[in-house]
Amino acid sequence: NWSIDSSVEELDDLDACADVHRTDTSVVSSQKDGNAALLSNYEVFQLLTDLKQQRRETGKSRQSAGQQNLNTIMYETLKYISKTPCKFQSPEVIRDFLTAVKDHKLTKAEKLQLLNHRPVTAVEIQLIVEESEERLTEEQIEALLQTLTSILPGDPDKEEQESPMAVEEEGDQQ
Repeated sequence: NWSIDSSVEELDDLDACADVHRTDTSVVSSQKDGNAALLSNYEVFQLLTDLKQQRRETGKSRQSAGQQNLNTIMYETLKYISKTPCKFQSPEVIRDFLTAVKDHKLTKAEKLQLLNHRPVTAVEIQLIVEESEERLTEEQIEALLQTLTSILPGDPDKEEQESPMAVEEEGDQQ
């Protein structure tokens, strides 16, 4: 019989930061240290998309209540996360982003939040970067915004919708 306590004891002996163990009813991810692995929305999106695909391929028809709950969590998480900028990211984009913000002296958590939220205003930067008034000048904030918007892809549909509206408003004022 499988139990969380016995699995956690076994996993404590492993060197890996996070291992995924399959059982008949669920997938359990264990970590030695809860803060050891911070995942970006892109990584979560990819993981859940891959799991969803694997489940389609195996095609089990009968599911336990625990499996149904896990499916609901996966569905709701994918539904939410697919509306965020991570849907348009790739490993190359993330690598370029991390290289570009290296000189900004940001914490790992701040970089992760910038990556996940893709702020487009100085106010959003100030909300994400702790003590930004002391740590960043206005010029640095503007440079960071320029870096974010040039490297991290936004939602093309939203950006396309905003452009014609701006053109229409200009036309109405004439």
